[in-house]
Amino acid sequence: MGPMRMTLDINDELLARAKRYAQETGSSLRAVVEDGLRQVLDSASPTRKYVLPDLRVGDPTAHDPLEHYSWSELRELIYGDPGTR
Repeated sequence: MGPMRMTLDINDELLARAKRYAQETGSSLRAVVEDGLRQVLDSASPTRKYVLPDLRVGDPTAHDPLEHYSWSELRELIYGDPGTR
């Protein structure tokens, strides 16, 4: 894919500085803008992955009081007897 054309509104002072820099370095304004964008995007820190905080309570080595229940028994304990609704 080739270069895309677009129009940007840039602060007058910033544009003047970019034009001077381009002239002093023998670059085009386009090259200065592209290099600036590359620098910013390359230095941007990657998005950090969200880590769910550990909010467990109690002793993690203690006996699990629910381990002897089947899934259907647990569901009945939580939601009650399905025949009573």
